[in-house]
Amino acid sequence: MKKVLIIGSGWREYSIGYFLKNEAKIYYAPGNGATKKFATNIDIKDFEKLAEFAKNEGIDLTIVGPEDPLVNGIVDVFKKYNLVIFGPRANAAKLEGSKVYMKNFLKKYNIPTAKYIETSDKNKAYEFIDSMDKLPIVIKADGLCAGKGVIIAQTKDEAKKTVDDMLSGKAFGDAGKRIIIEEFLDGYELSMFAICDGKDFVLLPAAQDHKRLLDGDKGPNTGGMGAYAPTPLVNDELYEKVKERIIKPTLKGMQKEGAPFEGVLFIGLMIVDNEPYVLEYNVRFGDPECEELMALIDTSLYDMFYNAAKGELEKINVKIKDMVAVGVVCASKNYPYSSSEMAEITIDEMSECNGYISFAGVKEIDNKLYASGGRVLVCVGFGKSVKEARDEAYKIVDKVHFEGKKYRKDIAYQALNVEG
Repeated sequence: MKKVLIIGSGWREYSIGYFLKNEAKIYYAPGNGATKKFATNIDIKDFEKLAEFAKNEGIDLTIVGPEDPLVNGIVDVFKKYNLVIFGPRANAAKLEGSKVYMKNFLKKYNIPTAKYIETSDKNKAYEFIDSMDKLPIVIKADGLCAGKGVIIAQTKDEAKKTVDDMLSGKAFGDAGKRIIIEEFLDGYELSMFAICDGKDFVLLPAAQDHKRLLDGDKGPNTGGMGAYAPTPLVNDELYEKVKERIIKPTLKGMQKEGAPFEGVLFIGLMIVDNEPYVLEYNVRFGDPECEELMALIDTSLYDMFYNAAKGELEKINVKIKDMVAVGVVCASKNYPYSSSEMAEITIDEMSECNGYISFAGVKEIDNKLYASGGRVLVCVGFGKSVKEARDEAYKIVDKVHFEGKKYRKDIAYQALNVEG
């Protein structure tokens, strides 16, 4: 049996392993309390030692989940050992590691995005803010901020205060000492994911994430409270625009930059009058979109990842199931404001449910699973329609019990409005 090492500990990594477990023996570094049920968790953080482990253990394929190890060069280390690893090298991971690099790249290769400046000069930032005709105004920290480095300021005064907080290091430390200020695009957001091998790509079904904590898109932004895929908000024309105007020029541009992009290109899009604009690039799967997408792939997952890592995507035909997946996040009591006390998780019999549970913020103690804080798990339902999949997801939510369980009750509401 093939051996796969997955780097990471969240839902994204759990779901990749969950759907690969029938094709390969799975190892996680480090994994979480739930991955132990079908995989081996290893506690090695150093990239060189991880590569040595992979070499000695005969790992056939390594898949990198989170952005930090990618930006910090884990792929370069593994390739030095002639190991097959799915993910971009550090020079290509800059598309996520630096928002300044990403925006300048988009501009250089004429890829549609919002009007912007990048600066570390407070006076230039103020000047640009004063010149803007429309509110709100978007301010982004350059570096990695665990998905929290974007502020949408409702007034020019708020925008200037945000600039002060970022450039002083008060808001995001060194990650905010160079910033992007850009116009606010008024449309709807989508997530698209392309599996890339440096020259070719496979575009997966578009997903839609729900960032706000509360129903009706109220409350603070979070890492995501639910997602669904595919979305009826995308037609064939829009998919073609994304392929031709965004993905193809990105892959060609990265080749010209001497940094061919291999791995997952996560495109955060704003759709304005059926025209796609790039909000951001990430260089890995998103949460909670990955949990739905893994369920939709009707081809060997191992072959898809392996061929992409080897630069041979043309050898396979990735097929997508004719179904919808909807994921509802269950978070801990105090999320996202503060940490929560550990709470034991119990799950009722799920044999009549069509779907699965993906785990992230969990620990195993004495063979019991505990919610350890943050976003704990996501309940993913399957169906032939958005409504059917959504109903299955909430059926699973009702089977899950832990003190303080918090979740939205309106996931996929935009798609339901379209579906009727």
